[in-house]
Amino acid sequence: MNLNSGKVLAVVLSAVGACLAAGCAGGTQEETSVAVLQPQPLKDISDVTEPSSLPVSASAEEPSMEESTASEEEGSHIVTITISAAGDVTLGTHHQQDYWYSFRQAYDEAEDESYFFANVYDIFSSDDMTLVNLEGPLTLAEEAREGQVYSIKGDPRYADILTAGSVEAVSLGNNHMMDYLEQGRNDTVQAVEEAGIVYAYEKTVGIYEVKGIHIGMISVNEVSQGYLVEDTIQKGIAELQEQGADLILVSCHWGVEREYCPEDYQKILGEKCIDWGADLVIGHHPHVLQGIDEYKGKYIIYSLGNFCFGANRNPPDKDSMIFQQTFTFIDGEKQEDQEIRVIPCSVSSVPERNNFQPTPAEGDEKTRILGRINEFSLEFGVQFDGDGYRLW
Repeated sequence: MNLNSGKVLAVVLSAVGACLAAGCAGGTQEETSVAVLQPQPLKDISDVTEPSSLPVSASAEEPSMEESTASEEEGSHIVTITISAAGDVTLGTHHQQDYWYSFRQAYDEAEDESYFFANVYDIFSSDDMTLVNLEGPLTLAEEAREGQVYSIKGDPRYADILTAGSVEAVSLGNNHMMDYLEQGRNDTVQAVEEAGIVYAYEKTVGIYEVKGIHIGMISVNEVSQGYLVEDTIQKGIAELQEQGADLILVSCHWGVEREYCPEDYQKILGEKCIDWGADLVIGHHPHVLQGIDEYKGKYIIYSLGNFCFGANRNPPDKDSMIFQQTFTFIDGEKQEDQEIRVIPCSVSSVPERNNFQPTPAEGDEKTRILGRINEFSLEFGVQFDGDGYRLW
């Protein structure tokens, strides 16, 4: 169980509309792989072909970047919490990449950890919690998983890129976390703990505290484990509820790479997460955008796409987004408001290659990406206006 304290929150989403027919064709990626893993066990959760347990998550204390948004109105105490979610982040390279034009070269030449998230820092620093999927270990280990096509890793010091970018939390349940076996996994946990970043990973749930609100996190790798993740999610939600979590986020690594349409099981599992008690379901793994669904007044993001993605120097589809949701609590009780927003982005600040600097889109590019998000979300009845806010 990890504990931390935090920042500020936001609103969400926008759009246009376009091309459902082309929806399920995608660009190529420089990776394909699988991995299984369960760290520190929760109560009574049986292992699913996992290695040894992880070290206990650190409880880092850091001051809030913003004062609590609380007010007295007719005797009520009101707190708002804005959460930003972004997609796949690989802080490093895969073993087949050359040094030139790689993430490692960008890091060495920048000589500044703030380079990578510089263009989204204002967004992340003005929310209450930013969560990304950290895909790939931070380790100096040399022994890679046998049979792995693309083994991804970065230096443990790259964890400081996250803190410099105002990222407070990471999900680690994905198909690359075991690329460098147990050593790579354990080094990653140590790196994020030392950086004061809260994480969730299979049986290890995380809690991030900000403005007196406890945000619980669960992260699973459905790509490798299939329906077996259901038990982990249900028990993780129960554990977080016992620990007094006010909000519960479930991060699911799921779906098919380069597919713009979610699989049927993504839809089924997303709804199950909400039925079990999740307040927001956050998806990643396809490396491209997929639609956003609403179920029982709560949201399922099927895929956020890539974000700061060092494992591919020039992905053909560079579209990405930041999803934001603002939750309101009155006298400690979560309200049923649905303030959401999408911020269309590119994974790079230049169009000809990936310079690993995710950047909010503007002008015609913003309109185009919002149109794709609307296109992918149309079947779910969710649409966004030109500023990224939900249309009602």
